[in-house]
Amino acid sequence: MANEPKEVKRLMEAIDALEAMEDDAACTAAVSEALRKWPSTHARLRELRQSRVQALRNQNKTWPEIAAIIGDVTAARAQQIGAGLRGSKRPPKKTDDE
Repeated sequence: MANEPKEVKRLMEAIDALEAMEDDAACTAAVSEALRKWPSTHARLRELRQSRVQALRNQNKTWPEIAAIIGDVTAARAQQIGAGLRGSKRPPKKTDDE
């Protein structure tokens, strides 16, 4: 992507660097560590996006304008992001006790 933010490019380069590791054990350990940290990192990114979407609303941006900034989402989804609503998940599996 030509206008990709440098921070996104650096993140992708970090993943490329993991793929390029020659030592299988070292790569496995590094990727495993990154995956262990991913849930909290993912939450941080969602919260950051939500706060920035709210800031855009405070600057009087419309939901369609914010959706265009986010990219590949509808105005309704942009509004959900601003409200901190996550995408739907599958319902939990029923256990034998239920």
